[in-house]
Amino acid sequence: MPRVTVHRKAHFNAAHRLFNPKWSDEKNVAVFGKCSNPNYHGHNYELIVSLTGEIDKETGYVYDLGILKDLIKEEVEEAFDHKNLNIEVEEFKALNPSVENIAVVIYDKLRVKIEKEYELKITLYETPRNYVTYSGE
Repeated sequence: MPRVTVHRKAHFNAAHRLFNPKWSDEKNVAVFGKCSNPNYHGHNYELIVSLTGEIDKETGYVYDLGILKDLIKEEVEEAFDHKNLNIEVEEFKALNPSVENIAVVIYDKLRVKIEKEYELKITLYETPRNYVTYSGE
């Protein structure tokens, strides 16, 4: 059967601060600029979860998008939406919540829930012009 990629979009709003505690405030500002604001700042993140696999002969699906929607809601939206990532999300208490690191954390959370037969790719928009992709490599 042909291999096809399906996509599911979601979004969440979250605050964060880019900050390396080993550095001085001056160095953090020099490297991260306004993103190192000690009072945090927020983004409206747009997430695209992509799964590639073979089309099932019986259903015509690559993957049930209703199941994927529920996984994203449980693993990402409920965990991150309207949260301060640095303070309220365990994964970021010791990990700088850059868009790159957020995408990897999302990938890791979903990868354990989605069968290995599917290729998984995360695309995460921090702004309409700044985004990353991660596929476990």
